[in-house]
Amino acid sequence: MNALFAQMDPALQMLLLMGSLSLIPFLVIGMTSFLRYIIVLSFLKTAMGTQQVPPAMVLVGMALILTFYTMSPVFGEMYERIDPATHKNTTVLQMMAAGSEPLKEFMMRQTRQSDVAFFVEMARHKMPKTPQELNIWEVAPAFMVSELRTSFEIGFIIFIPFIVLDIVVANILLALGMMMLSPTIISLPFKILIFVAVDGWGLIVSGLVQSFN
Repeated sequence: MNALFAQMDPALQMLLLMGSLSLIPFLVIGMTSFLRYIIVLSFLKTAMGTQQVPPAMVLVGMALILTFYTMSPVFGEMYERIDPATHKNTTVLQMMAAGSEPLKEFMMRQTRQSDVAFFVEMARHKMPKTPQELNIWEVAPAFMVSELRTSFEIGFIIFIPFIVLDIVVANILLALGMMMLSPTIISLPFKILIFVAVDGWGLIVSGLVQSFN
């Protein structure tokens, strides 16, 4: 497929690439730090028990801003590699291949070797000798699986203190004989109070940003 694309007229190559811009939202979701941010923030909202606060659009916007913050060095390096002003004698395909290298390196740093090995074995008969021989489409699914696993591990840790608080409140209500009163109604204000008191948002955001290699 790469050979066929390389044989096309440069104008046709550019036209196909412009049409593929519609896939950018899917690439941002699946190949950047956005996946970990949005999943962990969703876990946090569920653990606190707040149904509509913060709204889903706020979480998505926050995840996007954090994604651009985390990925800005990678995006900057990608732009330098695909800048037409510095690659006058190269084809569009070569520029895109060079531009994808920083993104592939970022994904490789976050991906478990076992996940990469699984998808490479499914696509090839033998393992490549060096990571540089891997293409971005072999790294991307392994990256997504690794990010889902990491996000769920972080989500589990976030759930623990909120579950403990729910259990404490439920036992207190049971001891007072208030069995008909829902523990979540009583524990929710205390969850919010404790979360704000310990600067929960700062801890979560700083921990997520520092979790990327």
